[in-house]
Amino acid sequence: MSRYIDEHRGRFGVEPICRVLDVSASAYYQRASGERSARALEDERLLALIRATHEKNYEAYGYRRTWKALLREGEHLPRCQVQRLMAANGIRGAKRRGKPWRTTTADPAAARRSDLVARDFSAQRPNALWVADFTYLRCWEGLLFFAFIIDVFSRMVVGWQLAANMRTTLVLDALRMALGLREPGADVALVHHSDLGSQYTSIDYTQTLDDHRVLASVGSVGDAYDNALAESFVDSYKTELIADRVWCSRAQLELATVEWVGWFNHDRLHESLGDIPPVEFEQLRALEGPISPNGSVAGSSPRDAERLRTPRSEPSGASEHANGTEIGPPADERVAGGSLRSRYALAALTAGAQSTTIR
Repeated sequence: MSRYIDEHRGRFGVEPICRVLDVSASAYYQRASGERSARALEDERLLALIRATHEKNYEAYGYRRTWKALLREGEHLPRCQVQRLMAANGIRGAKRRGKPWRTTTADPAAARRSDLVARDFSAQRPNALWVADFTYLRCWEGLLFFAFIIDVFSRMVVGWQLAANMRTTLVLDALRMALGLREPGADVALVHHSDLGSQYTSIDYTQTLDDHRVLASVGSVGDAYDNALAESFVDSYKTELIADRVWCSRAQLELATVEWVGWFNHDRLHESLGDIPPVEFEQLRALEGPISPNGSVAGSSPRDAERLRTPRSEPSGASEHANGTEIGPPADERVAGGSLRSRYALAALTAGAQSTTIR
């Protein structure tokens, strides 16, 4: 269009040609001058912010959470603009995928506790209801298992452990970390909910719960809805961290997981909490009144950490395991976790977590 106007402007003039072609003469003059529009300049600025926000949050956010994160940083912009820019530039959040792999084996001889939760995953204060579970991970060295405990009130991960086996010590270490960090006592009622796996019904585990006066609750066998909150956490963990990245060793997975848990507690926006992180949620509730007499970390300050800078790989013909990790690295793949040691790892040790020894 501009070329046609340039060729005939000497004979007919710019305005008559634009009027006949039903185009804006001012737009032609602006394009001819080489000046970029204000919208183009603003889109370029916002795109840089979107890319930075997307990268520092493990490339897990879609347009809605990215928009929320930008609002928290003081950028006042419509959600549709973030959606448009992300779609136009191929910026996407983590996609859920994978097939289930059985880690829960019920012990038929174990005495079964009752289900005290009845699929009501809500709590009015910290340390009222914990949910526990564990999942598997794959790397080139073999399998790694990740056990965790979540406080339902704030969705905070209060205990975790990783090991190369599914023994009772895996889940017991996560429980001891949670008890050491949150310090539940007899002055409040704390319910610990898990599935019917033999690790959670073992003598050592149930005795530890009894020693700390924690009420044990278990769901049924083969029903993910009875522990839906923990299952949802596993899905988010594998979608946002594990999938589309290559993991060479168990140590690499451990360091990345500890850093991700710190990000999950201190920085990740949770829709169920009003799009704020768990620590900030507990801090705000603590200002409203003394809701945590028994060890809530509501008063702790968020900590910065190094970020996992590895970009996600696009799905290709390479074969994948059930949790989304690839068997071998493609030629254009970067290895994940080049620098993953962070203050979160140190915080995990100082909070009472046992150091993991891979056997």
